[in-house]
Amino acid sequence: MEFKIQSFADLSVYQLQQIYQLRVAVFVVEQNCSYQEVDEIDVNAQHVWLEENGQILAYLRLYKLADGLHLGRVLVAPTYRKQGLAKELLGRTLTFIQQQQAPTKVQIAAQSYLLSFYQSFGFQEVSIPYLEDGIEHVDMCLSIG
Repeated sequence: MEFKIQSFADLSVYQLQQIYQLRVAVFVVEQNCSYQEVDEIDVNAQHVWLEENGQILAYLRLYKLADGLHLGRVLVAPTYRKQGLAKELLGRTLTFIQQQQAPTKVQIAAQSYLLSFYQSFGFQEVSIPYLEDGIEHVDMCLSIG
């Protein structure tokens, strides 16, 4: 299994199609949310994934904020769930950030049912629960370095 990080400009058309297909399948269709899934953030984000035989198994995007970094669109392809891929992807991503960046904070808008997952990496809640696209979320933050 390969760990990949690429800028939008470096993605192949095939990789971009896989990413968008997975994100729409999970966040729009599976979670029944009507929203603009493909947005302007994609162009400036780093796209991070685990791949096997050219197929994306787990994905997230990473982008800069004025005061740190933001992780978003974290997913595991439906047929590859319950295999620890989200844990592996997030762990490798945080290690990459630690190796590449000066001390920073990493933020995420976590779906509430995943709080303990993100807490296991050291993320802490920094907001009260709120609804985003009909799903309860909590903002979380992790200081690195």
